[in-house]
Amino acid sequence: MRKYIRHPADIPIETKVKLVSKSITENLRNVSLGGLAFYGEDPYETGQMISIRIPLVQPAFEASAQVVWCYPNEAKYEIGVKLLDQDDAYHARMVEQVCHIEHYKREIYRKEGRVLNGQEAAIEWIEKFGNTFPVIHDVEIL
Repeated sequence: MRKYIRHPADIPIETKVKLVSKSITENLRNVSLGGLAFYGEDPYETGQMISIRIPLVQPAFEASAQVVWCYPNEAKYEIGVKLLDQDDAYHARMVEQVCHIEHYKREIYRKEGRVLNGQEAAIEWIEKFGNTFPVIHDVEIL
């Protein structure tokens, strides 16, 4: 089984630094068992506490996280955070799969002009890519 898969980088993720009222929309890069990574316009400080929200799924996924690394990546930054609650870490993996299916739905419309509902997209995505989606014990932990 593959250890790494390509992740949709066009899935919006909202981040908010604790004690700051402004929320920022970034782009999700990937999700692992212990956390997730996203692309941001500005750097985050290691150790900084943030709130994350992925509004694409219903109900929206919300969790508290701590920044564990931040690296420059071309004109942006790649930020890695660890989720502070174990249940959030497992829910994040389910959210990741939903994000892949939503990305697939958009790509099919863009490339083929076909409009898929959520169930149709999920069935097609699972048939085509489900076997390449790593199980939790195969995923790198941040």
